[in-house]
Amino acid sequence: MIRVAVADDQALIRNAVAQIIGSEPDIEVVGHADTGLAAHRLAIQARPDVVLMDIRMPVMDGIEATDLICRDPALAETRVLILTTFEEDEYVVAALRAGASGFVGKGAEPDELVRAIRAVDAGEALLSPAATRGLIDRYLRTDPSAVRPGPKIHAPELTARENEILLLVARGGSNDDIAKALFISPHTAKTHVKRIMAKIGAHDRAQVVIYAYENGLISSQQG
Repeated sequence: MIRVAVADDQALIRNAVAQIIGSEPDIEVVGHADTGLAAHRLAIQARPDVVLMDIRMPVMDGIEATDLICRDPALAETRVLILTTFEEDEYVVAALRAGASGFVGKGAEPDELVRAIRAVDAGEALLSPAATRGLIDRYLRTDPSAVRPGPKIHAPELTARENEILLLVARGGSNDDIAKALFISPHTAKTHVKRIMAKIGAHDRAQVVIYAYENGLISSQQG
């Protein structure tokens, strides 16, 4: 059973989302929150597997709440899925940098929302690296100073092969893509990716892309 908390300051949206996902046999809604502060407290109390987090909320916004949840060792198994209008690139990028595992639009179809929750809970890449790069690229076109990369460096403690795989992930490669490019098995590729994420402190592939940008490993001009 996937335990989900819903955080949104609009009661209509909270209730509608809870009704949609709560009707699924493998999803249980464990609580509602109308502020970021309440969402953080709910996460501590209920230990949900996934928090559906609105960005703009009173008292504490969803970005700060996401950061608190993702930095709390006691909530290491809790994932944050951002609910957004897809019109707030700046905030979505900030949420991903805070540790969110992806985002889904408030106008998404019910089955899309349910798939997103299941993917995040399973540790899969809900937000593909390609989509993350597209988001960052779009944001950088409006604010080039938003992500300030340093000089190109190899990630600390990564082997040459791991650095190679990190770049493939950051450019949108799936495990199958990596396996084909490097003539290894998808399982081996998956193992490498997990090890890389552990070394750089990334929750998932979205954070790998953020890491690559901020360390100058890729740029918005690269294909």
